[in-house]
Amino acid sequence: MDNNKDKKMDHSKMDHSKMNHDKDDHSKMDHSKMDHSKMVDPKSGDHSKMDHSKMDHSKMKHDHGSVPMGMAGHDHHKMMIADFRKRFWVTLALTIPILFLSPMIQEFFGYSFLLPGNPYMLFALSTIVYFYGGWPFLKGFTSEIKKGAPGMMTLISMAISVAYFYSSATVFGLKGVDFFWELATLIAIMLIGHWIEMKSVLGASKALQLLVSMMPAEAHRVNGDIIEDISLEDLLKDDVILVKPGEKVPADGLIVEGTSYLNESMLTGESKPVKKEVKDKVIGGSVNGNSTLKVKVVHTGKDSYLNKVITMVEEAQKTKSKMQNLSDRAAKWLTYIALAIGFGTLAVWLILGFPFVYALERMVTVMVIACPHALGLAIPLVVAISTAVSAQNGLLIRNRTAFEESRKISSLLFDKTGTLTKGDFGVTRIESVNAAYSTQEILRLSSSLEQSSEHPIAVGIIKKVKEDKITIPNNEKFNAITGKGVEAKVEGKQIKVVSPGYLRDEKITIPKDAYSDAAETVVFVLIEGELAGYIALADEIRPESAEAIKIFKKNNIKVFMATGDNEKTAKAVSDKLGLDGYYAEVLPHQKVEIVKELQDKGEFVAMTGDGVNDAPALAQANVGIAVGSGSDIAAETADIILVNSNPQDIANLILFGKATYNKMIQNLIWATGYNVVAIPLAAGVLYSSGFVLGPAVGAVFMSLSTIIVAINAQLLKRKIGKK
Repeated sequence: MDNNKDKKMDHSKMDHSKMNHDKDDHSKMDHSKMDHSKMVDPKSGDHSKMDHSKMDHSKMKHDHGSVPMGMAGHDHHKMMIADFRKRFWVTLALTIPILFLSPMIQEFFGYSFLLPGNPYMLFALSTIVYFYGGWPFLKGFTSEIKKGAPGMMTLISMAISVAYFYSSATVFGLKGVDFFWELATLIAIMLIGHWIEMKSVLGASKALQLLVSMMPAEAHRVNGDIIEDISLEDLLKDDVILVKPGEKVPADGLIVEGTSYLNESMLTGESKPVKKEVKDKVIGGSVNGNSTLKVKVVHTGKDSYLNKVITMVEEAQKTKSKMQNLSDRAAKWLTYIALAIGFGTLAVWLILGFPFVYALERMVTVMVIACPHALGLAIPLVVAISTAVSAQNGLLIRNRTAFEESRKISSLLFDKTGTLTKGDFGVTRIESVNAAYSTQEILRLSSSLEQSSEHPIAVGIIKKVKEDKITIPNNEKFNAITGKGVEAKVEGKQIKVVSPGYLRDEKITIPKDAYSDAAETVVFVLIEGELAGYIALADEIRPESAEAIKIFKKNNIKVFMATGDNEKTAKAVSDKLGLDGYYAEVLPHQKVEIVKELQDKGEFVAMTGDGVNDAPALAQANVGIAVGSGSDIAAETADIILVNSNPQDIANLILFGKATYNKMIQNLIWATGYNVVAIPLAAGVLYSSGFVLGPAVGAVFMSLSTIIVAINAQLLKRKIGKK
C-alpha cells in the first residue's frame, strides 16, 4: 500500500492529526441512570435463566464510604447460595428416612421395615420436602406463568408437583405405587445442582469483587501540619492525602510530592510496578511502593477510575449480545418442546396400554431431563467470566456484540502515536530559520503554548524546557487550530506552533532540511505570521508492537496505520514494523474515509484511537477500540477500551474474543445436544431393549450437564494472562 499508488490513498494535502491540543474530558461517563435490572431472591424463585450478572444497584450509593458498586448484589448472591445450601441439607436429611421407608427401595435392596402409619410418615416427610425444598422452583413457576414465559422452573415445578400429588393420592386411596423417594431425590439433586451452579456464577464475578475490595476504608488527609484519618466518604476533590509505603491509594489524583513505584496490576493488567513522579496521575486502588507520596485528589466516589471500571463491567455483563438472545430463544423453544413431548409421552404410553403410574413416570422423567438448565447458564456464565477477567487485564468491554465479533476482524487500523509507538517524544533538534530568533528563544516561546497540553509532542517540548531550566512565559488568547496546531499571544507577539500541513495551506515554504531523519516528527514555530524555526522530535516504536504485528499476521489480519505525521516518518514506521500499508498526514475526520474505504473492500475493520479526535472513525468501524489510561478511559464512542495503549492488548483482545465465542458455542452445543439425546431416552424409546431412565437418574444427568457447562466456562480464565 505504501509503494502502490492505486492502493494508497492520496493524503498529501492532509494535516497533522496530532496537533489538536484540545483534549476532551472523557472521564465523566454518566452511569447514574443505568438500569442494572433485577436479581431475584431464591425465595421468590425467579432465577430461571440464571443470568446472575443482573444485579439490582438502583438503591446503592456510589460514593465511597457507602456500599461499593457491585457489593450489594455480591452479598445478595451469597445469601442466595446460603439459602440453597440450607434447603439442600434439610432436604437431604429428610430424604434419607424417605428412602429407608420407601417400599420400592426396600423391595430393591431386599429388606423389610414397616412401621405403623408408614405411608403417612412418608407423606408427612415428603410434604416438608416438597414445600420447603421445592419452594424456589414453585415460586419460579408462578413468576414464569405471570410473565407468560414458561421456562426451566415450569418444567421442574410440574415434575415435582406431578410426583407429589400423585404419590399423595396413593396414600389416601388411589391405586398405584408412590414415588416419594423419587420426589425427594429429585428435589435434593435440583437444589445441589443450583447450589453448585450459583457458586460457579459467583466465582465468575470474583475478579470484579476483587476490584471492589481494592479501595481502603480510610485516607490520611493532610491539613497543614496535621495529618488526620478520615473515611473515604468524607474525602473531597482537591484534598491532599498522604499515601504511606505499602498502602493502597484511596482516590484518583495527581502526585504533588514524592516519587514511588505503584503496583497497578489489578487495575490495568500491567504486571510491573509503574514509576510515578510529581504531576503524574495515580489511580485509586493501586498499591504504593516503598516511598511516601502526597497526592491531590482529582476524582472521588462514582467519578473514580475504579468505580467506572466496575460500572462498565456490570453494564457489559448486563447487556445481552446476539449469542445470549439466541440462547434465550433456544431455551424458550426447548421449554415448549419439552412440555409437548412430556404430555405426548404420557398419552402414548397410556394408549399403548401401560399403567397410568408408568406413563406418568415417563412424563415426569421427560420433564425433568428436558429442563434447559444448562442452556440458561451456557451464555450468561461465559459473559460474566469473560467481562470480569478482561477488566483485570486492561480490556474494558462496553459492547458485548462487538467483543464477540472481534473474531471476524480482518483489518486493523492503528493510530500511530502512543499505540504502535511509545508516545514519549523527545526533542532531537531545534533549528532557527530567522536570525532574529535563537533556538532557545524559539523553544521558550513555543513552550508557553504547550504548557497546558497533554499531547505527547507538547509533553516532549516541556520536558526539554525543564531540562534546559528555561522559564516558561504566560500566554493570552490561546486557541486550538483544529487538526493543525495551536496559537496564542505571548509577550505581545502572535505565536503559532503548527503542523507542516498548515504551512502548505498558508503557502509558506518548508525548509529543505526540516526532515533530515525519517523517524522524526516536526512542528513549526511562527512568530507574527513568519516562520521563525522548527522543533524536531522523535517517538520510539514500542518493543511490543513488532510482536503484536506478528500475532495479527498469524491470524490473517491486515494491519494499517493512519497518522498525522509526514510521509517520511509514516513510511519509516511502516517499513520497520512490516505493516500492510499506511496513511500519512491524516486529519482526524479523514480517518472515517479510510475506515469506509477498507469496509468497501469487504474488510471487517477494527479502529484504534484515543477516543477524542477519533470518535467518528471509532463509531464507523465494525469494532471501535479506544486506547488511553487513568480516568480518561471512558471514550463514549468505543466498543472496547484498553487501559494501556499497548498493541499486544489488542492481540489479547482478539484472541480472547475468539476463545469466548468458542466457549459459548461449545456450551450451546453441549446444552442443546444433551437434550436431543436425553429427551428420547427419557420418553422410553429404548424400552424394548430393557433400558429405562428413571426421574432421579434423569435429574442426576441434568445437573451433571449444568456442572459440565459451568466448568467449561471456568476454563476460559486460562485463555488470557497477565502481561
